[in-house]
Amino acid sequence: MTTYQTTLDASFAALADPTRRAIVERLTNGPAAVSELARPFGMALPTVMQHLKVLETAGLIRSHKAGRVRTCEMDPAALGGISDWLGNQVRQWESRLDRLDALALRLAREEA
Repeated sequence: MTTYQTTLDASFAALADPTRRAIVERLTNGPAAVSELARPFGMALPTVMQHLKVLETAGLIRSHKAGRVRTCEMDPAALGGISDWLGNQVRQWESRLDRLDALALRLAREEA
């Protein structure tokens, strides 16, 4: 398996959880302290930390500690691999549908 595939798999696995997707969505607005990220979920801080570790291991976020406050932020290029992969999928399906459309038009002309 290539590094690209491994990274993509880790990203999709990390984003498979709705809590982690919500955290990523929040971080697209800018950095946030772990306590701020935990607030809307009503779960114990260690549980939120586990979610953050999955996101960080997948390379989607980074964190740093200043004093007693751990702050998380999105990695600017984090979603690039996912975006590239999805864009490629869209192009492939558009191409397939264009060919199917052309075939349907040709068959319709042949029947007429």
